[in-house]
Amino acid sequence: MRSIRLLASSLAVASVLASSAALAETESFSVIYGQKPVGHMTADVENGKTSIVFDYKNNGRGPTIAETLATDASGLPTSWTVTGSTTFGSKVDERFSIRGRKATWTDSTGSGSATVSQPSLYVPQSGSPWSLWVQASQLLRDADNAMPALPGGTLRLAKGEAFQVKGEGGDLQVTTLTISGVDLNPSYLAVDPAGKLFAFMTPEFVVVRKGYEGEEARLRGIAERLSTQRYVDMQTRFGHRYGKPVRITNVRLFDPAAMALTAPVSVVVSGERISAVEPLDSPATPGEVRIDGGGGTLIPGLTDMHGHLDQDSAMLNILAGITTVRDMGNDNAVLDQLVDRMDRGEIAGPRVVRSGFIEGKSQFNANNGILVGNQAEALDAVRWYAARDFWQIKVYNSMNPAWVPAMVEEAHRLGLRVTGHVPAFTNADAMIAAGYDELTHINQVILGWVLAPDEDPRTLLRITALKRLPGLDLGSAPVRKTLDSMAAKKIALDPTLVIHEQALLGRDGTATPNMADVYDYMPVSVQRSLKQQMLDTSAAGDDAAYRAAFDQIVATIRAMHERGIFIVPGTDLGGAFNLHRELELYQKIGMTPAQILKRATLDVQAYIGQDQSTGSIAKGKLADFFLIPGDPLQDLKATKRIAMVMKGGVAYFPAEAYPEFGIKPLAQAPEVTGAE
Repeated sequence: MRSIRLLASSLAVASVLASSAALAETESFSVIYGQKPVGHMTADVENGKTSIVFDYKNNGRGPTIAETLATDASGLPTSWTVTGSTTFGSKVDERFSIRGRKATWTDSTGSGSATVSQPSLYVPQSGSPWSLWVQASQLLRDADNAMPALPGGTLRLAKGEAFQVKGEGGDLQVTTLTISGVDLNPSYLAVDPAGKLFAFMTPEFVVVRKGYEGEEARLRGIAERLSTQRYVDMQTRFGHRYGKPVRITNVRLFDPAAMALTAPVSVVVSGERISAVEPLDSPATPGEVRIDGGGGTLIPGLTDMHGHLDQDSAMLNILAGITTVRDMGNDNAVLDQLVDRMDRGEIAGPRVVRSGFIEGKSQFNANNGILVGNQAEALDAVRWYAARDFWQIKVYNSMNPAWVPAMVEEAHRLGLRVTGHVPAFTNADAMIAAGYDELTHINQVILGWVLAPDEDPRTLLRITALKRLPGLDLGSAPVRKTLDSMAAKKIALDPTLVIHEQALLGRDGTATPNMADVYDYMPVSVQRSLKQQMLDTSAAGDDAAYRAAFDQIVATIRAMHERGIFIVPGTDLGGAFNLHRELELYQKIGMTPAQILKRATLDVQAYIGQDQSTGSIAKGKLADFFLIPGDPLQDLKATKRIAMVMKGGVAYFPAEAYPEFGIKPLAQAPEVTGAE
């Protein structure tokens, strides 16, 4: 009997072990950016508990995230921890749990709780793409594919196309899923027939099951197609083409040449151009559409001089009054397609001035534009961009400094300007001597004053070294030499002050200064991201050092402005509301609101050679402008409350379109008559 009991016990143990083995599983994924593997994600799943590692590095930076997730029998998360670091190094320590009907969580915004009356899905602030699959797996089980989200909002899922993929694991049929409801834009996934995660995809970035990396291009294409269809639909609904003259009445124009507001007038638009600027009492002609400006201000369209335009930012820029973007580096093929769609009017987006991105090959290189391994390839890249009507080339961090003089000479011979970062192991003085026309990012100038010759700024040191700045004498010989040289040679600066403000002054739990004015209007996931700092300030003295560094940066740009160095307004943050903040910050360097608006309109259009068509509101020019209720010369913040934008004669009313992004409107749309 004892032997039988031992045998039965052994069989029971074996059964449990076999069951556990069956439940234990590791899923592995490759992270691909710019068609190059840059990291990995793994998920170890066993008995309702999952451990996830997500790590990638592109352009010398990227997140390192570890998650532990427990679920109930239905797969609904009951506890979740997320630790590690964000793309720029700030620490992550996020926790969620639910006991009975009480859900609690802690993240960079602080602690929160909710009493739930129905199954709800927690949305991690710093989760990996695996978290999207957790959401999708639950939404697929729900009758209407929608569930309440925590801390707020409603998650929704839509099933899309099914398609065949090939890889080391054999042929599979996978299905696309779209998740939306708590962020500005949807997320796109693909799952296999068992409902397991196959891929997370965007038009530029893919996380795909290991062994199926060969499907990366197709997955990006599917994400692009899904995104495009969304924006085509939005353009159909929100881009108003009236097909007859449009008279905008009772508006004051900001005249950048005079740096003043005009008396109230009417502006008439025919097709894509302004056909008349008339006294307010001028009679209307039969058949016109009338838009009541309500005594507001009509401002020429703004220009973001430092964008990396994608489909998700294109319409948001238009809704923020940005009708031109200077793209500072992109996937050339992706941008080609985007510009083509915008030019044909299929989707909304700004006019694009293109910069040809050229980067040297290294372990830290960015994966945009053209990568080169020697000087001959670098010169070929310059010629490639010149043949395709790019406006300038942009040199990046891993470029060999010895190749730059020849690149500049060839670019200038072909009619291209030259801008860029300061390559590693050199300084701004050397790039000025090599013939740069413009320097990109104020930190790229400053690093030459605070780094040792052998320090490598292709890592996060390009930002973290700024904490040395408070100890720098801005009147010292090295600083004076650089500034004097820039002034003498008329080298412009693209400072991207707003991204430095976000990096150096952003702190967990407080809305970042660049978006504080519009924080309450944003969807919940954006609000949470705005209360998460970029940099790690945990070391003693770092908090104060970074704050003081920003003051030194402002003082440096003020000194440049006082020397007559041309400052071009750009964001490197996607534009939209961030450009408004960039302009506000220029008041700190000694510019008035009128000077700032002139710089963001007519001045930069003259700088890029397009002031004959844009940059001011006058007869014959393109109808690129926006309407605000307030007076921007009294308060630049008024530029954020936009009632209407027109680009090339197509009218957009942000109050109509913002809800599609989960944004609450900041201003009412004007009254429109005669559009029927």
